Amino acid sequence: MAALATVLLAAPAMLTASAAAQDDGITVYNAQHESLTKAWAEGFTKETGIKVTLRNGSDTELGNQLVQEGAASPADVFLTENSPSMVLVDNAGLFAPLGQDVLSQVPENFRPSHGRWVGIAARSTVFAYDKTKLKPEQLPKSLLDLADPAWKGRWGASPSGADFQAIVSALLVLKGEQATADWLKAMKANFLPFRGNSTAMKAVNAGQVEGAVIYHYYYFGDQAKTGENSKNVGLHYFRNQDPGAFVSISGGGVLASSKHQQQAQAFLKWITGKGGQDVLKNGDSFEYAVGAGAASNPKLVPLADLQAPKVEPSSLNSKAVTDLMTQAGLL
Repeated sequence: MAALATVLLAAPAMLTASAAAQDDGITVYNAQHESLTKAWAEGFTKETGIKVTLRNGSDTELGNQLVQEGAASPADVFLTENSPSMVLVDNAGLFAPLGQDVLSQVPENFRPSHGRWVGIAARSTVFAYDKTKLKPEQLPKSLLDLADPAWKGRWGASPSGADFQAIVSALLVLKGEQATADWLKAMKANFLPFRGNSTAMKAVNAGQVEGAVIYHYYYFGDQAKTGENSKNVGLHYFRNQDPGAFVSISGGGVLASSKHQQQAQAFLKWITGKGGQDVLKNGDSFEYAVGAGAASNPKLVPLADLQAPKVEPSSLNSKAVTDLMTQAGLL
C-alpha cells in the first residue's frame, strides 16, 4: 500500500478544556481533496485548539485500510469524496453512532437514515462536452443514451476512479443489475478510457472526444484558474431524476474504536456547521455545501435545480459495482 501523506496542524498556545485533556488531538483518514480538508482542519483547530493529523489517500485505499485495521486503527475520523467507501467501512461495523447535534445540521437527503455517518459535501454528475462540436440539441438526453452505438468512440470517462464507480453505484440502485451490466458492456464498446476526471475533461477541451462523464467541480476549478483546460468545454446537466443527474455525497464518520470520541464528533459538527460549510461556499473546491440552510458557491447551479434522483446513500455498493465493471472489462 502506498505511503500516506501526513499533515500536522499545530494547536494554538491556549487550548480549550477538552483539548487540554486530550492534547494529542485526532487523526483523520482523509480521502477528500487535501486542500479542502486542510482548510477544514485549520479552521477547527483555530476555533477549538484541538490538533488534527491528516493522513491522505484515496477513497478505496483508505476504506480498505480501515477494514483491514479494524479496532486497531489509529484513525478517529474517516472522510471520503464519495459514499461507497463509507458504506464499506460501515458494513464492517466500524463506525460509532453520531450525535443528534451533528445529524441535525444536515438534511435527511444528504445522510443515511441510520445515522452512523453524515454528508459533508456533494458533487454533481455532468456530461462535459466540446462546445465547438456539439450543439445543445445534439447532447444525450440520458446517461443511458451513451450506450447507443451512435456514441461509439465519441465519449470518455475514468472508470478506475472512485468518482465514476460512485456514479455506476447509483445506476445499479436506480436501474438494477441487468440494466447496469448491459450499460457497462455497451460502455466498454463505446467509450475511451482516461485516468482521472481532469484528464478526461482536458481530452474534451483538446478535441480528442466530444464529451466525458465527470463531476462538475473539475470544470469550475479550471475556470477559476486559467481556464486553459476548459475553454472549449460546456457542462450538460441531465436532470429529470436521470441516473446521470446523480449527486454524490462526500461522507464523514467517527470510528467506534476512536479513543477521542468527543473531539472526533466535535470535528464533524464543525465541518457540517457554519464554519465548515462556509469553507465550501467561499473556497476553491467548488463542491456543494450540504448543511441545513448552507449556501454553495454562487457560480454553481443550485442543488435544487439539478433534479437529482433520490438514492439512499447507504445503498451504494462498491464491491458489486467493481465486480460488474470487471466483468465488463472496464477494470
